[in-house]
Amino acid sequence: MRDTRWSLIVPLKPLRLAKSRLAAVAGNALRPSLALAFAEDTVGAALACAAVRDVTVVTDDPLAARRLAPAGARIVPDVPGRGLNAALAHGAEAVRAAAPSVAVAALNADLPALRAAELARVLAAAGGHRRSFLADAAGVGTTLLAAAPGAALQPEFGGASRAAHRASGAVELTLEGVDSVRQDVDTGADLRAALALGVGRHTAAGARRLTASAVSPR
Repeated sequence: MRDTRWSLIVPLKPLRLAKSRLAAVAGNALRPSLALAFAEDTVGAALACAAVRDVTVVTDDPLAARRLAPAGARIVPDVPGRGLNAALAHGAEAVRAAAPSVAVAALNADLPALRAAELARVLAAAGGHRRSFLADAAGVGTTLLAAAPGAALQPEFGGASRAAHRASGAVELTLEGVDSVRQDVDTGADLRAALALGVGRHTAAGARRLTASAVSPR
């Protein structure tokens, strides 16, 4: 199981609604483009990971679809339209309709510092369990939820999802040195932490636009 290759499912809201808590630092003009940059860097790093078989993005956003599909992601519309967990369950069903015995993992779309090698370590550890998850940097949420072949994903994202996933029977993965897989971005402080780790090129460009906007004359 530890040499399993995974199908990753990445959920992405319509960009106009994404990352609302970043409005305080990015404003509503730059916030959607930052959300897309995070997703582009997340998907790019995931596709570069040797443990990843493919990446499916569940989104109804046409711009995100146009940008992520050429990068190698499969785009699946969010048919349920009932929020994050329903989107992830739908994505898992779509993946397993084509490959019933595949291992699947839900991965946040806001991991702009993601390193392929660190993701590979997390997925290798997940290969030893039927269901497992990785907590976020804050220790409250979840950035990755994995389900082995034959196991339902059972996503419980949102709010205190670390406790919810543990209560659902998923095993918490306790690894050191995988900060890039834990560091999601919801706030300005999160973005600064991701930048300190070193972000991908799309987020780096977005951060430069954000800095330029902050220093521009009013």
